[in-house]
Amino acid sequence: MLNSLVENFENITNFISVYIPINAPLEMLKSIIDISIVSYIIFKLIKLGKETRAWQLVKGIVVIFIIAMLSEWLQLRTLAFILNKTIELAGFAVVVLFQPELRRGLEQLGRSSNIRDFFNFDESDDVIHTTYTIEEIVKAATELSKTQTGALIVVERETKLGEIINTGTTLDSNISSELIINIFTPNTPLHDGALIIRDNKLKSAACFLPLTDNPNLSKELGTRHRAALGITEVSDCISVVVSEETGKISYALNGGLSRNLTPDTLRKALNKNLLEKKTVNKKLSLWKGKSK
Repeated sequence: MLNSLVENFENITNFISVYIPINAPLEMLKSIIDISIVSYIIFKLIKLGKETRAWQLVKGIVVIFIIAMLSEWLQLRTLAFILNKTIELAGFAVVVLFQPELRRGLEQLGRSSNIRDFFNFDESDDVIHTTYTIEEIVKAATELSKTQTGALIVVERETKLGEIINTGTTLDSNISSELIINIFTPNTPLHDGALIIRDNKLKSAACFLPLTDNPNLSKELGTRHRAALGITEVSDCISVVVSEETGKISYALNGGLSRNLTPDTLRKALNKNLLEKKTVNKKLSLWKGKSK
């Protein structure tokens, strides 16, 4: 039995040495780099395709391969023959089925910025999602302002708001201006309270926030504005408020309130504190890691 194990180990070693020459360190390093690059590209392609219709087609093709292998093993000759002939034409079928996705992917890859982002996918993806979130907040605030519909949107940053989130109704849904507008429509179940956004998701609605104790606030400010200020006094979050009386948009951060914002000034404020600060923090963390 020991001889058999030794023989199997030698066979495995010989098989690996064909692709990774152990006796030649330079060639082994090249092979490891080669395999790593190919593995990384496959991983990125799978990640890119997962959110598209192509992923469902890929799963269907995998199922066909599995059934083909099972039919060979069970000696189901007719089924095996049909599936094997189908697999022989798979190359042409993939081009036809994935034509829109292949074309879109090649167009995106051809852009210089996307080639760079392909190898830094996580960070670029986060920036894209945050930019989209900002645009949807601005769009929703603008529409709510036109109809003088009261709203209170809180964007979580470093300080977690789990206790606040638990006071409301869990949503955990994708961001969309239409959904935000619908949540704050009067006389709907979730219109009263704050909407919490975490990690570019609508996390919870109808949440209760602590009110500010600042005695110097204008008497014009109601409960919604006081709640927006209160939560920014105890955390680093950002609050966006639409007044029900005037339709004016306000922005709260670090216990301070900026009022009478236009869509452009709101967008600039969100970009500054959600995108620019995040980029600076990442660079600082990388610099600190290198300096240790």
